[in-house]
Amino acid sequence: MFNSPKDQLPHIVLVGPRNVGKSSLINALTAQKVSLVSETPGTTTDPVERRYELQPLGPVVWIDTAGIDDVGDVGLLRVERTKVALKQADVFLIVLDPDTSDTLHEGLLAELPSTTPRCVVLNKCDLLTTSERLTTLQKLKSRWGQGLIPVSTLNGEGVDTLKDALVATLSDSFFVPELLSDIVKENELVVLVIPIDKEAPVGRIIHPQAQALRALLDIGAQVMVVRETELADALKNRLATPPSLVITDSQAFAYVSKIVPKSVKLTSFSILFARQKGNLKAYANGAKRLEQLTPDKPILIAESCSHRPIGEDIGRIKIPRWLKEKTGHDFTFDIAVGKDWPRDIQKYQLIIQCGGCMSNRPFIQNRIKAAQDAGVPITNYGVTIAWLTGILDRALKPFSD
Repeated sequence: MFNSPKDQLPHIVLVGPRNVGKSSLINALTAQKVSLVSETPGTTTDPVERRYELQPLGPVVWIDTAGIDDVGDVGLLRVERTKVALKQADVFLIVLDPDTSDTLHEGLLAELPSTTPRCVVLNKCDLLTTSERLTTLQKLKSRWGQGLIPVSTLNGEGVDTLKDALVATLSDSFFVPELLSDIVKENELVVLVIPIDKEAPVGRIIHPQAQALRALLDIGAQVMVVRETELADALKNRLATPPSLVITDSQAFAYVSKIVPKSVKLTSFSILFARQKGNLKAYANGAKRLEQLTPDKPILIAESCSHRPIGEDIGRIKIPRWLKEKTGHDFTFDIAVGKDWPRDIQKYQLIIQCGGCMSNRPFIQNRIKAAQDAGVPITNYGVTIAWLTGILDRALKPFSD
C-alpha cells in the first residue's frame, strides 16, 4: 500500500459543511484516528491525506477537508484550501447531517464538478427518530439522488454499506490511462536516456523515470538504461539491432535527437506523462502559441510539485532562457508551485505545465479545463522543449492518436 505511487491511486475527498462529522467518518471508515475530532466547528484546517487499503479495491488516498462553509479571514483561507483539494477527487464523499441548510446544499452543488462521481451520506442519523429520518431522507434524496446512505459514526450504522458503495463507484469510474503498453510490445527493445545532473536525487532515479521503467518491465519489454553521454556508443556498438523506442529526459532532447537515427521513434518522459495525466492534443495545440509569443503579456510556469531549485532549474531558468534565445524577446514569467494556482489566469498568454508526474490525473485535468474555460492556451514542459528543439512532430509521432 505504501509503496504504490500516490498519483496512481484513487483519491476520495470528503467534503461538506463544518461539524457534520467528516473527520469522525473518515476515522470510522479507516478504523483509525486519522483526523482530529472535536465538537468545535472548524477543527480541521488544512486537508489531511491518509492512505488506506479499501478492500477488495486496494489502496486509496482519503482527503479530509475543512468545512466548505467556514467563515472569517482564516476560515476563508481554509475554504480555498478545500477547493484545491476538490480538484484531486476521483470521487467525492459528500457528508451532510440533519441540520445542513438548503443554502449549504446549494453552495456544495455549485462547487462540485458534475462529472466527478460522488457518494452522499447523511451522518448523525442516530439522532433522528424513525419519522424524522424518513422525512429527512426523502428531502435529501430529492436534491442529491437515490444513492443517499444514512450513517452513524457513533454506532457504526451504514459504514460498511458506504464502503461497498465507494468500491462500486470507483470500480466503475476510476482509471489511469496506460503509460506505454499501447505503443510498446513484449520483447521490444526500449532505451531510456537518464542524465545524472545536480537535480538527480542521490542513489535513485526520479519518479517519471522509475514509472516508465516499471511499466516497460510489466509489458515484458527489454530495457537499456544509459546516460546521454553513453547513448551514441550504446546505439553503435552495444546493440545488434536498433531499439523500437528511445525515451529521454526532455532537457536532453537537443543532444539525443542528433544521435538517435530518424528511423527510431523518440519521445520524452514528460510527454509520456503529459499524455497519461493530461491531454496531449491540448498541449500540442497550446504549443502553437509558442510561435506567436509577445513580450507584452506574462507566461505562467506551473509546477505540480514543490522542490528546491538547484542549479539551472528547468522551469525557472532553462525554459525561460531557451524561449528568449528562440524568439529574441524578454518575457515576464510567473511561477505557480505545488497546488498554488493564480486566481486570474486570463492575464497570461500561455501556461506551461510540468509533466505532472507527482499529481493525480484529476488534478492535471482540472488545470487544463481551467485554462480552456479561460481561453488561455496550455502546453507542457516536454512539448515546449521539443518545439524549442525543432523536433515536436518527431516527439509526438510515437502516439498514433
